[in-house]
Amino acid sequence: MDELKNLESLGLVLPSPAYIVGAILFGIFGYVAFRRGRKTFTPSLTWTGVALMVYPYAVQQTWLLWAVGVALCSWAYAKWN
Repeated sequence: MDELKNLESLGLVLPSPAYIVGAILFGIFGYVAFRRGRKTFTPSLTWTGVALMVYPYAVQQTWLLWAVGVALCSWAYAKWN
């Protein structure tokens, strides 16, 4: 338990379970969108998939992770045709 307190004193905090689930879920959706975009030669879908896979590394708040993820997933769904 002392290690956890030492990490927290350095400013490192473990992510919440909701954050971890969101990062995994949006990463999987991003991979599927990326593969579909490459197969159908749709650059917007390909880059949306890349964004879905990468953006959790840049976002720290759980609510922002879910908001951006839902927005990107809806964009990918619109481009899915």
